[in-house]
Amino acid sequence: MTVPTVTLPLPDGSTAEMPMIGFGTWRTRGDEAYTATRAALDAGYRHIDTATMYDNEAEVGRALRDSGVPREDVFITTKLLSEDAGREKQALTGSLRKLGVQQVDLWLIHWPPGGLAAPEVWRELIGAQDHGFVRSIGVSNYSPEQIDELTDATGRPPVVDQVPWSPARHDAALLADLRARNVVVEGYGPIKRTPMSAPALLEIAARHGKTPAQVVLRWHLQHRIVIIPKSVRPERIAENIDLFGFALTDAEMQTLDKL
Repeated sequence: MTVPTVTLPLPDGSTAEMPMIGFGTWRTRGDEAYTATRAALDAGYRHIDTATMYDNEAEVGRALRDSGVPREDVFITTKLLSEDAGREKQALTGSLRKLGVQQVDLWLIHWPPGGLAAPEVWRELIGAQDHGFVRSIGVSNYSPEQIDELTDATGRPPVVDQVPWSPARHDAALLADLRARNVVVEGYGPIKRTPMSAPALLEIAARHGKTPAQVVLRWHLQHRIVIIPKSVRPERIAENIDLFGFALTDAEMQTLDKL
């Protein structure tokens, strides 16, 4: 199975490849986080999304080490707590130590600190990237205007904005605004925020012999939106990456856009 990737530009002119399907770990802790992450890696996921706030970085790191999958084959994302503004270096050092890695592939500001863009925090992420502790840097839950503020203040734009996304929250204008800024859109909560019993969705799923969740995730991929579905059930974890034996038609995409 080959998962498609999106290309992230790096400051030195090179690029990094981010798998379009990641494994989300929100609200999983302890043994559950470890077991779920191991199941994801065994199922073929090569992109793991965690955060300081999730309190599971140590379990994610242990699962990666125990999986036998080479570190360089897995794209790891973690996030800076907004409350850690002003102590970014300590926060990143803690994340690297818990994950057991020398570098993360993507570090995000989890929320705009105090609701503000906070260029001073963004400068700390740039510094971490320049020193090699993180490969790519981005934001989460930022508006296009806040992204502009970071870019105008530093000359270095975020490469990713992780935001809530689903057919029910599809915003073509926001998608266009972010892409006009060369920002990759990564959607979280793709299934949680979708009316899974909607007749149109059930009809499309039955037509393809797939689950409604698989149809929703496939819809994201065909919009070129990175997804990080979360589950703790091995069969559901495997199902959520099994998205390549079918394709939605243009008419089906348009139907889901309006869900």
